[in-house]
Order: sequence, then C-alpha cells, then structure tokens
Amino acid sequence: MRITVINPNTTETMTAAIGQIAKAHAAPSTEITAMNPARGPVSIESFYDEYLAIPEVLKLVRQHDAESDAIVLACWGDPGIDAVREMTTKPVVGIAEASMYAANAIAPRWSVVTTLARSYHMVEHVVKKTGLGDRCASIRCVDMPVLDCDENPDAVLQGLEQGGRLALQADHAEAIILGCAGMGGMEAALSQRLGVPCVDPVAAGVRFAELLVGMQLTTSKRLTYRPPEPKLRKGMEDSQD
Repeated sequence: MRITVINPNTTETMTAAIGQIAKAHAAPSTEITAMNPARGPVSIESFYDEYLAIPEVLKLVRQHDAESDAIVLACWGDPGIDAVREMTTKPVVGIAEASMYAANAIAPRWSVVTTLARSYHMVEHVVKKTGLGDRCASIRCVDMPVLDCDENPDAVLQGLEQGGRLALQADHAEAIILGCAGMGGMEAALSQRLGVPCVDPVAAGVRFAELLVGMQLTTSKRLTYRPPEPKLRKGMEDSQD
C-alpha cells in the first residue's frame, strides 16, 4: 500500500516530522511518501494562507496520483479536500476529519486544541462541515504560531496542556484532539499529563487511509466528486483538463 502524505505548507522540516510520524503509525507494509509544495506559505494560519496553498496541493496530487493508493492532507483545515476528491478515485483523507472520527469513537465529547486564536473560526468551520458539532465540547487555542511546533515544541506542549485542562474542566471534554499537523508526536506526553486520550491527527489520517484502502473503497464519482468538467482555464497550467 502506498500513501502520499501532503503537507500543504512549504516548511520542509515540518514535512519531515510529519513523514516520521506517519511511518511510525503506519503498518510495516505501508509505504509512506511525505511531501510539500515548492511554492506557497510556510505555514497555514488564515483563510488567505489556505487559499494560496490549495492550487499547489492540486499540482502535487496531479503529479503523484498514479503512484498513490491513498492521499492524506496533513493540515488540520483539510485544505482543498473536496477539489482533491474530484481529481482522483483514490481515498482522500484529511487529518481533521480522521482525528474527529477517532475521537468520536472513544469519547462522548471532545475538544480541539489548536494554535493561533485567529484560527478559531477556521477550526469551527471544519468541525461543522464534518457534521460533528454536537460532539465538540470546545475549541481551545494556545495562541502560538504554527512554526513554533517545529521551533519551540516544549512551549507548544505546555500550551496544549493548559488548553487541554481548560477543555476538561470548563467544557467537560473527555478527549483532546491536537489541532495542527505540527503538533504530531506530542499526544503521548499530553495524554500522560491530562489523564485522557489525546489524538494525533497525522496518525489518525494515515490509519484511516489504510482502512479505506484495505476495504477497497474508492471516492464516489456519482455526482459531487466526479471529475471537473473540461473547459478552458485561461492562463493556467493544464488549462484544457
């Protein structure tokens, strides 16, 4: 099984860390290839960043679809996931969706602890889109930049602990989802500190992709995710596809 894990930002050290986490949690027979675009924002912390990143993600999918059995989008906003599903028959898994599905199976109420406070409504939008708003106890923000996950992980872990305790005590959450791919690998230490299950989104994304491939499920092309209609797209690469 070959899974392509795409980090939509351009920070290569974060991509390498995401790849290590994906390999650590994947089955021994699963081949993980982690990559990021050559152009785009170094982190995704706004709708603006997200929209800039999506075209570059689509290029990577176009280039690597044939060699992939599944694609994992390793950013908690799942940027471009619907467009990617239109492009391929392979299962396409967003780490946000996968982490919520995992938390939903182990706790009646869970909270997402993410990075910058400005990301609150972005996270809320993803939760609502996934249809799990009633199971989400809260969204808590450590209010630290995404790149701090890479550059200052101890401070991020401390922020996760503080946000997680608030979620447990004030919001009655019973599990915590790490709301950023860059937080991957912190779930074990956080779970030990908080005494509740904590979900690593990259691990959830890879394992869920393996499940879908193992079940021989493909992306439905009945209506919504059928390939985009051929048309001229002026001034754009592959404008005839």
